[in-house]
Amino acid sequence: MASDTPVDRRPPGGRTFFGHPRALSTLFLTEMWERFSFYGMRAILVLYLTASAADAGLGLRESTANAVYGTYNAMVYLMALPGGWVADRLLGARRSVLWGGVVIACGHYVMAIPTGWSVFAGMTLIVLGTGLLKPNISTMVGGLYDRDSPRRDAGFSIFYMGINLGGFIAPLVCGFLGEKINWHLGFGAAAIGMTFGVIQYVLGRRNLGDTGDRPADPLLGADRRRALNRLAIGVVVLVLVLAALALAGLFSVNTVVNLLTAATVVITIGYFARILADQEISGTERSRMKAYLWLFVFAAAFWMIYDQAGSVLNIFAADKTDRDVFGFTFPASWLQAVNPILIIIGAPLAAALWLKLGHRVSTPVKFAVGLVLNGLSFVLMAAAAKLAVGGDLVSPWWLVAVYAVQVAGELSLSPVGLSATTKLAPVKYASQMMGLWFLATAVGDAIGGQVARLAETWAAPTYFLTFGLASVVLGLAAVMAARHIRRLMAGIH
Repeated sequence: MASDTPVDRRPPGGRTFFGHPRALSTLFLTEMWERFSFYGMRAILVLYLTASAADAGLGLRESTANAVYGTYNAMVYLMALPGGWVADRLLGARRSVLWGGVVIACGHYVMAIPTGWSVFAGMTLIVLGTGLLKPNISTMVGGLYDRDSPRRDAGFSIFYMGINLGGFIAPLVCGFLGEKINWHLGFGAAAIGMTFGVIQYVLGRRNLGDTGDRPADPLLGADRRRALNRLAIGVVVLVLVLAALALAGLFSVNTVVNLLTAATVVITIGYFARILADQEISGTERSRMKAYLWLFVFAAAFWMIYDQAGSVLNIFAADKTDRDVFGFTFPASWLQAVNPILIIIGAPLAAALWLKLGHRVSTPVKFAVGLVLNGLSFVLMAAAAKLAVGGDLVSPWWLVAVYAVQVAGELSLSPVGLSATTKLAPVKYASQMMGLWFLATAVGDAIGGQVARLAETWAAPTYFLTFGLASVVLGLAAVMAARHIRRLMAGIH
């Protein structure tokens, strides 16, 4: 039966985007510019936070800056849960993406204001806007195709190229402007990028038909008023808590970071407890959720290390690498462009490998490979850090090699995790499980931000070697537990 939206069809005049619905180009460019703004700001965030006042930075301790960075990433992914709910029940995906883009742009413009408070106010807006945009733009891409369309996966592959294209260009532009000219100019470039994204999204709305135009399960009448009242009460309670902390002299960056980290973990535990205790899911579905809990822990451990690329490894790039090329010292943040370009190169190779191997390598084993490779990247970093002891600068190729190993691990775990999330989801929670997958990144980043505090007090080789070996050991444990996890998966590979 045909859906209500003009799925998988060419628009009038036969115009397409690489053989796909023209609307894909609008969503591709929106996502590309959103990721440009996100990764552009993120590439210089920790460097700005730790730069001295003489260098126009905030002069925060490295440990505090790393924790702020990790918590910021965590909140971005955590907000995908309420962002999806707002689209499903109140605004619809299309308006959620629009308002999300506007709020993100406002956040970056606030960060471009050369004052100390602007960075935290701006990050708050970016978190809220990304929560609205990020999950719902992917939903709209899916809405362009029938569920069983053979072009659906190819359409998502093109869409995800936009993510990595934006992620590749962003550090080169924002990093140069931020590090070489002025930090806030770098943040301003991110704002302009998101503005381009919003403008072309509005201009391209005619391509979207009625995709995402209405909420999937709208709240009406008394239910809508009740939900909005609860939201207002929640905002008031949050403001009162922050005011009480301020009056008690406890309101500080570290206090907020610690509270948000705890909240992320508590919300995650509550979410899993709610699903596993639900009497409406079958025994098989409950067993699969227990298997998914294992995979969730492995994924969180993976992101805990992987996402330190923008914090601990970024600081290492700034302080301990020789970035001089023919008399030009390139910005440390340029090395943040290595990851996305390697993903663009490696993703087709990884897809072909998994297709060839088929069911001979199970999902838990693929997760284990990701954890082991992630750990080995930190073991490699320990060797680089050892060479830098005493003030010597090391070649940036060490970091390129580290990112290459990490990308291999990501391609083993991340797309497999997305697939496993959809296959293991109980029918009742099918639409919410993608938000649960985002929670794995949120938990990993939140805890990773706290772990990264140790990078300031521990010797660098010890720090990298300790957590690198811990990830390798966890990966080996995942291999040993693979048979048990497969039994819990109840027929799902």
